[in-house]
Amino acid sequence: MQIARLADIRVHYDDRGPKDGPTVLFANSLGTDFRLWDRVVARLPDHLRLIRYDKRGHGLTTAPDGPYFMGDLVQDAARLLDHLKVRDVVVVGLSIGGFIAQGLAAERLDLIRAMVLSNTAAKIGTTAMWEERVATVRRDGVEALADATMERWFGRKFRDSDPDTVEAFRNMMVRQPVEGYAGCAAAIGESDLYESTARLKLPTLGIAGSEDGSTPPDLVRETTELVAGSKFHLIRGSGHLPCVDNPDEYARVLTTFLTEIGHI
Repeated sequence: MQIARLADIRVHYDDRGPKDGPTVLFANSLGTDFRLWDRVVARLPDHLRLIRYDKRGHGLTTAPDGPYFMGDLVQDAARLLDHLKVRDVVVVGLSIGGFIAQGLAAERLDLIRAMVLSNTAAKIGTTAMWEERVATVRRDGVEALADATMERWFGRKFRDSDPDTVEAFRNMMVRQPVEGYAGCAAAIGESDLYESTARLKLPTLGIAGSEDGSTPPDLVRETTELVAGSKFHLIRGSGHLPCVDNPDEYARVLTTFLTEIGHI
């Protein structure tokens, strides 16, 4: 177990691969811990340094009292990279992790050489929608959102063919601290990164799932295209978590991108 003491929190992370290898940082979605990336990490080249972490309020990382702001989440990721003394990182962010990737690129370009925006956007939903979700979680717990969330995370075909994985991710979601889930949900609700992302100039890949009920492909494509020269890939049949329901294609697309930008 690897723990980094960073300002007001202790961050649980996993750092594997050669310490002098090209580095990839993975930032996971709302309601998941870093095990989200297990299937992809297992399929990537051995010489990469792969860093995953539980964001503020999730997994084994500290869940301080809210409110949380996107700037807090971005600073947590930057502090972890500073703590590990790594630079020239490719950040792969899924959903709220994609917000973190965009924020890192905007605020700490000294750390980042490229980003992958997976199943994310510069703005997701409305403030009112997220306020309602936060209120529901605080009143009834994360459990109250779990069934509807599984339908957005995974397409019907995957839910029918691999119910054990769906149940495992449902369990993962409902075991996240209420304060952490609510805090990060509120941070999404107050975030609009269109202007800052449109100013970015770094290699960027967008990945979307055709069956994603949280961030539909057109939304992901729109955000990806804010960055000049970016590329976009649609994984057909996948939901909000293509790294889980189609890890072979996800790892292949990611490896190709890393190769094209000279990171492998």
